[in-house]
Amino acid sequence: MKSLARKISSDYEDKEPIFIGILNGVIFFFADLVRELSIPAKIDFMRAASYGTGMTSSGEIKISKDVEIPIEGKDVIIVEDIVDSGLTLKEMIKELENRAPRSIRTCVLINKLERRDVDVSIDYCGFEIEKGFLVGYGLDYDEKYRNLPDIYTLE
Repeated sequence: MKSLARKISSDYEDKEPIFIGILNGVIFFFADLVRELSIPAKIDFMRAASYGTGMTSSGEIKISKDVEIPIEGKDVIIVEDIVDSGLTLKEMIKELENRAPRSIRTCVLINKLERRDVDVSIDYCGFEIEKGFLVGYGLDYDEKYRNLPDIYTLE
């Protein structure tokens, strides 16, 4: 966490990026990340989902909460808990690009390589895993286990 925050703070020295967290899973990672920044930053959230109650993506992305801060001409960093298929992050990037920000970068806690369906750029990454369904630290299965303090593989 601290190394990600240091890298972002260095890359955005003398700037004030807008951090947009993708709810709900990102909440703990997002809070821990922005508290470690040494630069000024604005925060906002979007809510998107592609899982429903299963363990695999439905392939359909639904946006149910949108950003409220204007991002035109601003530097934006999308913060996501996990990138699995890549569909949600790709859709968020596309949606935000339509609003003419100066730049968009991505920061993810976990880059999961097992089921990547689309190519998506990840600029800042906490760690990568090959496979497994993860829960805890905001990650859920059917809205359960988000409150676990660490990350576990659900079997």
